[in-house]
Amino acid sequence: MNILVTGASSGFGNLMVADLIKAGHRVAGTVRDPRGRNKEAAQILRNLGVEVVDIDVTDDASVEAGVAAAEATLGQIDVLVNNAGAGAHGLQENFSGDDFQRVFDVNVFGVQRMIRAVLPKMRARQSGLILNVTSLLGRVTVPFLGPYNAAKWAVEALSENYRWELSQFGVDVAVIEPGGFPTNFFNNLIQPSSRDRDASYGEFAGAPEAMLQSMGESLSNNPLQVPQIVSDAVLEVIHTAPGQRQFRNEVDKSGMADPVIPMNVQAEKATEVLFTAYGMEGMMKLKTNVANAA
Repeated sequence: MNILVTGASSGFGNLMVADLIKAGHRVAGTVRDPRGRNKEAAQILRNLGVEVVDIDVTDDASVEAGVAAAEATLGQIDVLVNNAGAGAHGLQENFSGDDFQRVFDVNVFGVQRMIRAVLPKMRARQSGLILNVTSLLGRVTVPFLGPYNAAKWAVEALSENYRWELSQFGVDVAVIEPGGFPTNFFNNLIQPSSRDRDASYGEFAGAPEAMLQSMGESLSNNPLQVPQIVSDAVLEVIHTAPGQRQFRNEVDKSGMADPVIPMNVQAEKATEVLFTAYGMEGMMKLKTNVANAA
């Protein structure tokens, strides 16, 4: 298959593209400014066999041009993996509207931009897979990660809507829900542009830093919580036949997924009841065809 992965230069994305290449897929990976500040990372990807495309998911024109370049190289895009994302950390009250805009521009609006760019041709072919990397923090919240929690909850909802609206066009949608992992995610968290509310919080203003340190230590000390299992989950979904893929796929060895899994099962049952009541149950089943089966 021909697969486009956003945020390919580091973290989960870097593992994904390497594993997809090994599995025999043709892969395009997005990198911001691959001829400048990310030149070295882009070359490493090329050495793996990845087609590097320059995409800034926060920019409409960049997304349109980058997707067109990927299509020109690959021929068509069978799978889009929306992996690019940005974390945020701090007292939620400290984050301004512009701060929230910055977080959502990458994590939510960037996902929408990418999906809109690839969907017309997928719908025309009546085949394709949209795979969004969300988070278990899109199902439950952890304090001091407020804007990130909100963004990932939004992507979960966005993904559900696309699942229903695209099911009759043969385009499949699924989400990967990782827990916390010891990656460079913790080194690139968006901070509030101002901490002017700290004083009124007193000693509690130091709680975000304490939480982050504790979480980082816990994840680093867990030998099972390795980023590779996220890439493995992505490949498993991609290699599952259309119409048989699980919508929500929890990936975690820290115990965080344990309470979320039954929530996800119940959400699926509740949706089935609701859709049946309104005569929309057919939208829960992907319409597969010859193109899908191939």
